[in-house]
Amino acid sequence: MSIRLEKHWKPLTLDEVDLLGRELGVYQIADEDGVVQKIGYAGGKSLFGLKSALEKEFHIREGRPHQFRCEVTMQYMSRYEELLMIHQADHHSLPPENEEDRPARLGALNPA
Repeated sequence: MSIRLEKHWKPLTLDEVDLLGRELGVYQIADEDGVVQKIGYAGGKSLFGLKSALEKEFHIREGRPHQFRCEVTMQYMSRYEELLMIHQADHHSLPPENEEDRPARLGALNPA
C-alpha cells in the first residue's frame, strides 16, 4: 500500500461529484494534464462531506477542465497534511492553490 493517493482521476463534473457519498475525506484537484493544483479535505464543517466540498471546487473552476480523486478517511486532517508533505517532497513545493493556505507547522518527509 502506497502513502500516495493513487486512485484514478475522474473528470470534475457535477455528474461525477453527484456519485460521491457524504463521507469525510481528502481530495486532489488536477488540471487536464494531471498536474495537481490543490489538495483539500472535507472535514466536520463540510455540510455534505466530499460531495459538497467537490461541488464547491467544481463551481470555482466551472468552464475549465479539471479532474479529481478522493479518499474517504476519518483522519482527514492528518491525511491532508501527509499528502501535502508528500507533494512537497516530490516537487519541492506545494500545489499552487495550497501555497497561500499552507498549515503553520507542516512537517517534511525525507525523499526515498
